[in-house]
Amino acid sequence: MTLRFVWDPAALAVVLVVLGGLAAWGLVRAVRDDDGTRLAWVRRLGLVLATVAIGATPAVVASSEEVTTNVEAFIVVDRTGSMAAEDWAGGEPRLDGVRADVPALTEVFPGSRWSIIAWDSRATRQLPLTTDARAVVSWAETLRQELTMYSAGSAIDRPAATLAEALAGAAERNPENVRLVFFLSDGENTDGDASAADASVDAYAPLAGLVDGGAVLGYGTEAGGRMREYDGSADPNQPWIQDTTQTPHADAVSRIDEENLRDLAGVLGVPYLHRGAPGGLEVVAEGVDVETIVEDGRTTVNVYRDVYWPFVWIVVGLLAWEAFDQARALRELRGIRAART
Repeated sequence: MTLRFVWDPAALAVVLVVLGGLAAWGLVRAVRDDDGTRLAWVRRLGLVLATVAIGATPAVVASSEEVTTNVEAFIVVDRTGSMAAEDWAGGEPRLDGVRADVPALTEVFPGSRWSIIAWDSRATRQLPLTTDARAVVSWAETLRQELTMYSAGSAIDRPAATLAEALAGAAERNPENVRLVFFLSDGENTDGDASAADASVDAYAPLAGLVDGGAVLGYGTEAGGRMREYDGSADPNQPWIQDTTQTPHADAVSRIDEENLRDLAGVLGVPYLHRGAPGGLEVVAEGVDVETIVEDGRTTVNVYRDVYWPFVWIVVGLLAWEAFDQARALRELRGIRAART
């Protein structure tokens, strides 16, 4: 048996301490004074305990199923300005490659649960774990680079804390599941903020034990590409982002940092793949043997059935008893008052 805690444990603790303590104190006083209310206080203490039991929600295993493709996949997407560089698939923006690859991943791992984390000047959880692959595809279709005016440069370790929180939460809720991480980026660190110069893949080292597989997908070329500004409009002919470190200013060029990406793949224990065209992601699935991964003991998924209903009937019965007792006491009180008048 386990407890699912449908109600917040802290709230249940308050109810137990305050109301349970009050009922227990009343029972002790009734026993001491022998005033005939002992049974009433026992009933009230039973009401408190039964209510707390309902909130704690005891559950028993209803069935167990063998794990086959119990996969939770976390897609981490770089949407900084450099991902707009036009050197993917012969001159298209790198984000076009991301838009193609994200839906492809859902096809390679059908039936998985998906979550998306995106980062630019900060990292945010864009989509919580869901089995709705259409939501993942819809998100990819609307993916855009960050607004240029708010750009704070690129740092490969920026989403590390958000990813760590997501993985740890998933591992705590469903330790038997298989967790995959797909990191989509050009790996470039720029000096848009103070942290970028010190950005390191070492920030991901504590996550290695939470990652069962996945891949680091790299976008861009060594020659690099120019990036257009983005102001939120649909204008495809925005001006080129400028390199303000040069005098006079020139069009900025972004280049893939494959060393960074390979180092990240090594830290996470997943393969690195350079992405220069759509398709070919089936190789990622070949490197993920779910049946082998679950040999570490995560072999079954338990389905639980709640068994709080006996306590509901106890509460109903005790409330009915309390109402009857109070009604009788009220009638007796009215009889006494009538006799005095």
